[in-house]
Amino acid sequence: MRVREKQANSRMCVICGMDNPLGVQAPFYVMEDDSVMTRFCYRPEHQSYPGRVHGGMITAMLDELGFRAYWVVEPEVLAVTMTFQTKCRKPVRYGVPLMGQGSIDMANSRFVKSHAEIRDLDGEVLAEAEMKYIKLPSAAVTDADFHEEMCYPLIDDVWEL
Repeated sequence: MRVREKQANSRMCVICGMDNPLGVQAPFYVMEDDSVMTRFCYRPEHQSYPGRVHGGMITAMLDELGFRAYWVVEPEVLAVTMTFQTKCRKPVRYGVPLMGQGSIDMANSRFVKSHAEIRDLDGEVLAEAEMKYIKLPSAAVTDADFHEEMCYPLIDDVWEL
């Protein structure tokens, strides 16, 4: 699928933070179908049992994908997770390339519902989630300047995922 544009990365987010040495540092792309995708790789620092990624890290990636899909529509809006239902279908291993995709199921003036998946490179779904977010003014979410935190518009040559 073709990439339409790349989203900015943050400083310290555990999923997209470029200054977080223990984070995933995943890039996110807006696709031609308005979904968001990433190609990423968990590291041994993200393990639970040896060889497997911690469920919290899996959930964090799914959450990031679910909300970033909404930033395709309203890139300046912040929201927080209200409900989250995860299905872990197969073990997620670290040290192997993975794909993630998030899309919006519904959005209105107050809420966003989305779906996200983590897949292996053969396309098999390893984990998926359904999320609901509530939109809030940025001051109700953080004291930080949103634009200062989301400051990495990293340019690369990825045009298809």
